[in-house]
Amino acid sequence: MKKKYLIIIAGPTAIGKTSLSIDVAKHFQTEILSCDSRQFFKEMSIGTAVPSKEELAQVPHHFIHNLSIQNDYSVGMFERDVLQKIEELHQKFDVLVMVGGSGLYVDAVCRGLDDFPRATEGLRGELNKRHREEGVEALEQQLKELDPEYHETVDKANPHRIIRALEVCITSGQTFSSFRKKQIANRPFETVKIILNRDRELLYERINLRVDLMLEEGLLEEAKSLYPLRELNALQTVGYKELFSYFDGDIDLETAVSEIKKNTRRYAKRQLTWFRRDPETVFFNPEEPSEIWGYLKERIKVSD
Repeated sequence: MKKKYLIIIAGPTAIGKTSLSIDVAKHFQTEILSCDSRQFFKEMSIGTAVPSKEELAQVPHHFIHNLSIQNDYSVGMFERDVLQKIEELHQKFDVLVMVGGSGLYVDAVCRGLDDFPRATEGLRGELNKRHREEGVEALEQQLKELDPEYHETVDKANPHRIIRALEVCITSGQTFSSFRKKQIANRPFETVKIILNRDRELLYERINLRVDLMLEEGLLEEAKSLYPLRELNALQTVGYKELFSYFDGDIDLETAVSEIKKNTRRYAKRQLTWFRRDPETVFFNPEEPSEIWGYLKERIKVSD
């Protein structure tokens, strides 16, 4: 039986994952699966940096704009759906490409999810009430006290993730981190990870430029159209929540844009922290493609 491969192209936002993934998919004449948890939702395009129509036309993509923000979609559901799609596509292709910056979703596919304890009944409602009354900062501080390790990597702009971790900590009396990755799942394919990174100042410049381009492309109008649905989990994310504060009259537009840039830079830093915690992670600079292609040639053995 022929060996099957899944190439993972991951790294922080604005690093250059999309263009590399398309080049790699073209080289292996295969298709791309997205593991960017913000790009699933069809109502969100500009603020989530969904590949352009021209980019999407070059290679078939999966798990982009396949859901509505009204859908309740978890990482466990993604693990189930993407493994099914991988099995299906591996019938046609020996090599597949998966791209994205959501480290938890990458781990779900590569390593599997752990069996977390069921939360005490009513606890989520209590935590949601605290979030509404005290804000995400209060929940974040509690998580820092209960599980400083997970607090370091969690997306602090995503209250859903923070609440889920608190549920586990409070219910079990143990850290959320202690339940993670106890046992790595067996997969019928080999994963080859390409984690991208570059000079921090250059990355931050790219992030700032991307935010400016998003605004030119209509991010303000996109956020305004979603403003009535601002309480949905999918919209508790950088690029939208800051503009919602502007629409609420809490801050002016200049401050909102500055906050988007700052929070995106912080998000990129957390993404890198997530990927660095794996001792087997090998980082590549997208400005040095020869090293990436050399690594792929070394790792992937497919017959013509």
